[in-house]
This record gives sequence, C-alpha cells and structure tokens, in this order.
Amino acid sequence: MTTDLTGQFLIAMPGMGDPRFSGAVVFLCEHSNDGAMGLIINKPIPEPSFAELIAQLGIEAIAPPALPILFGGPVETARGFVLHSDDYGGETGTLKIVGGYGMTATLDVLEDIAHGGGPERAMMALGYAGWGPGQLEAEIAANGWLNCKADPEIVFGDNMDGKWEAALGVLGVSPLMLSAEAGRA
Repeated sequence: MTTDLTGQFLIAMPGMGDPRFSGAVVFLCEHSNDGAMGLIINKPIPEPSFAELIAQLGIEAIAPPALPILFGGPVETARGFVLHSDDYGGETGTLKIVGGYGMTATLDVLEDIAHGGGPERAMMALGYAGWGPGQLEAEIAANGWLNCKADPEIVFGDNMDGKWEAALGVLGVSPLMLSAEAGRA
C-alpha cells in the first residue's frame, strides 16, 4: 500500500516541469493505490467572481460572500469543487477528509453559501489535479513535490501569494534552501 497522503499539502518544487503547477500548493483530497486527486489552493482566477458564478447557475443570492475561486487543476476545468471545513455535509455528496476538511461538488453547497449558510470556512476551485496509479509517487521521487501536513490557516487564508512559502514553513524549509536539481547520494 502506498503511504496515504490524503489531507496533506503537495508543495511544488522549483523547476516543476509543468507551468500549471509552478509555485503550486495542492491540497490532496484523496490518495490511494488507484491514484490521487487534489485541488490547487493558491492560484486564484480573475473571473468569474463567486457572485457572477452563482448567478450564472441560477442561484439567487441573499448574501453571497467574497468566496475565492481558484484554478484547482487542469482536469475538468468547468467542474466546481468546494473545499471546506468539516462542519458541513451529510453522508452523500460530501467527501470527508482527514484533518477536519470536506469537499463537496454539488450545487446544494453553493446554494447554502449564497444564502448565508453552508460551511464556516470554504474555498471554491474550478478543475482539479489528478494522478493515475503510481504517478504522484514517481513525481515525488523525481523531486517534483514536497509533502507535509495541511494547515487550515493556509488552506483558507486570503494571502494567495504567500501560501507556497507558508506551506514550506510548515516543514521548516526556506525557499532559498531549495534546488531544482534532484540529487542521489
């Protein structure tokens, strides 16, 4: 069995070959022998705003918050995912994630948020990052990613530009210490 990284951060190393993941912090929603799925939590998209998005979906807003909408990854970019605190969700429709998180991809969470309810803390992503069996492990072994325990203050924080460095800080690593070159002892 692969070491389960569900509920952890993946932190893109300098020299990440894929520009879509350059400087990315990914929250892993699921990880198993079948592959992995996560959401990039530090790449906001300028449009649409949350208010515009729910209007496009025909959801009448009472008090829509300024919920950030992020580029969650290159897979299914028209599909929305809400990563949130575990105070929301039932048995169906919400994936419970270790560490006090949940992910919901159904319209009811957007309706609840638009009406002033829903989870206490949330962020929305369009698209997701996905890896097939063994692919993520190979990328980690090739010095593409670091991983560490996720921190809700980083996940739901407003400082998008500072999340990469803050996630490295969880490991006690300064960005100046990192190299794009993989080494072998």
